[in-house]
Amino acid sequence: MLTPPDNPSTTSTTLPSAACSPSEGVVIAAPVRDPQALLAGTLARLHATQDLWVFGYASLIWRPEFNACEQRLARVHGHHRALRMTSRVNRGTPQQPGLVFALVAGGSCQGMAYRVERSRADGELRRLWEREMPSGVYDPKWLQCQTSQGPVNALAFTLSKRSPNYTGEIDEDAFVRILRHARGRFGSTLDYLVETARCLHRHGIRDHAVERQLALARRHGLAV
Repeated sequence: MLTPPDNPSTTSTTLPSAACSPSEGVVIAAPVRDPQALLAGTLARLHATQDLWVFGYASLIWRPEFNACEQRLARVHGHHRALRMTSRVNRGTPQQPGLVFALVAGGSCQGMAYRVERSRADGELRRLWEREMPSGVYDPKWLQCQTSQGPVNALAFTLSKRSPNYTGEIDEDAFVRILRHARGRFGSTLDYLVETARCLHRHGIRDHAVERQLALARRHGLAV
C-alpha cells in the first residue's frame, strides 16, 4: 500500500489552504510534494501482467475522463466520502474557498471500481495523474474493494486528516455560506454537491451524509 508523507503545514484563515486536483480543486505553481515521484512509486507497484483498478467516489464516477474496459459498484472499508477538502480555484476562490469531496479515513464508502487493461494502464494512469495529482496533494493508496464479483485491489486518491487541505468539521452556517457563495472555474460547490448526489442516486448508492447536505441546501432554497 502506497502511503506518501503528509503535506507540509501551511498558514490558513477560515479554511485550510488548498492544493487540489485540476478537475475539482486547485492548481498551484509549486507542488506540495513531487507528483512525478509519487507517480513513479505507484507505477512501480503495478504488476507487469495485471490490469489496473481505480476507485472513484465523487467526480470520478460522473466524469472519469479515462478509458476503462469494465466498471463495478464497489465498497471500501476504512475510508469514507467527505465534503471536507478545500478548493480555491475550481469550486471556489482564494477569497471564498469552496469544497470538494475527499476519501478520508474511517467508516466505509461505496463507489465505482474501474478496470483498465494492463496494456493501457501506464498511459491511462499518467492521464489520471495529470488530473488528480498536479500538486501531490492526495495520498494514493491501494485499497481492497468489495464487489459482487469478488474483491479487487484498486488505486484510490485519499486525503489525510493532517493535510492542510482537510477542513475538519464545518458548522451549518459556514457550510450554507459556502454553498451559497463559493464558485470557481468549473462551477460552484453547490453544483458539485448536487451532481455528485444525483450520480450516486442514479447508481443506487446511499450516502446519508451527502443526502443530509443536499437536504440542507434545499431547506435554504439553494437546490430543488
